[in-house]
Amino acid sequence: MSDIRNLINITDLSVSEIDALIRTADDIIEHPDDYREACRYKKLATLFFEPSTRTRLSFTAAMMDLGGNVLGFENALNSSSTKGESVADTVRMVGCYADIIAMRHPKEGAPFVAAQKTTVPIINAGDGGHFHPTQTLTDLLTIHRKRGSLDNFTIGFCGDLMFGRTVHSLIEALLRYENITFYLISPRELRLPEYMKEKLNAAGANWKEFEKLEDAIPELDVLYMTRVQKERFFNEEDYIRLRDTYILDRAKLVPAKKDMIIMHPLPRVNEISVDVDDDPRASYFYQALCGKYIRMALILFLLGIH
Repeated sequence: MSDIRNLINITDLSVSEIDALIRTADDIIEHPDDYREACRYKKLATLFFEPSTRTRLSFTAAMMDLGGNVLGFENALNSSSTKGESVADTVRMVGCYADIIAMRHPKEGAPFVAAQKTTVPIINAGDGGHFHPTQTLTDLLTIHRKRGSLDNFTIGFCGDLMFGRTVHSLIEALLRYENITFYLISPRELRLPEYMKEKLNAAGANWKEFEKLEDAIPELDVLYMTRVQKERFFNEEDYIRLRDTYILDRAKLVPAKKDMIIMHPLPRVNEISVDVDDDPRASYFYQALCGKYIRMALILFLLGIH
């Protein structure tokens, strides 16, 4: 099993491998017909112990566009975990039927545990509030295609930075590129966890914390909005109090750069007003499209298909 390549955290990939995945995704976008049969007779298993729309469907679309097939479940209630089966046993069993697995789980570290026992490559499709590496690859592809580079810009993360696994993963990735400034915009209760701040400091990164979006937005090249995640709160009163802290609308965009990129991992609730959707800077639906292409590239990479 030691020669099996998994993706649990974005740091499992080197910068050169990330750059190669972006080049492959670019080529898929430009020459889709060249990849129609690349995964013919291959099967992807999607094991989603937690609800998902974009991630699960983009994996499904990615494998189908590569000529492969998809099996799996979209709800833990539809799996043998309800009977007490362990994650490790589930992936060993599924490995008998599929060539590669994409797994989402509400418990941090579950994909790592699964990877210790798997017989086929495992992709972490999100584990609790921990990491979401394929969303990070999606974000990197989006920034690269919009800006032409992954170096030399200021990015503002706004909203739930405490539980936002997409935020944690993207920061991890961007720390390995050159001259990135991080603006961390959140209420005090949802600030970036200390262990992530320690990583920023260890990398010598330039970062600042803000409580008001208006104070940060004029300097941003990329604005990464996130929703306040109800499912991560133990106290509904705290969620209700914090959920509408940041709402991006056209008025707030007036002082922003004309070429700023507005991103969001989706789903949104009301943190981006629909009146922003037609703004040329709004890139979140394009971002969702990029998710399919980068997941196609990743499947090919982990299966060793060139």
